[in-house]
Amino acid sequence: MKLIKIAAFTALAVASASSFAAKPRSIVFDANKETADGTAYAAYVVKCSDGSDKALTAWDNRKKWCVGDATSEECEKKQIKAAKKACKMD
Repeated sequence: MKLIKIAAFTALAVASASSFAAKPRSIVFDANKETADGTAYAAYVVKCSDGSDKALTAWDNRKKWCVGDATSEECEKKQIKAAKKACKMD
């Protein structure tokens, strides 16, 4: 019985922690830019629920979304997935 209580408490604690994680509140276009070799990309700013601002970049006519600046390799196919990942990062 004690093991069941511990397992239930642990599951509840994990669920609670994930519900308090920062989430994207808005995604705002910043500017069109180019890398040193001439590759065009768009820069965005994600405003997170914890008050922080994170950078997103869009590549290949907004088919690839990356967290951070032009050198980032943390990329997703969907804007919202990249924004969620950005808000979870420190």
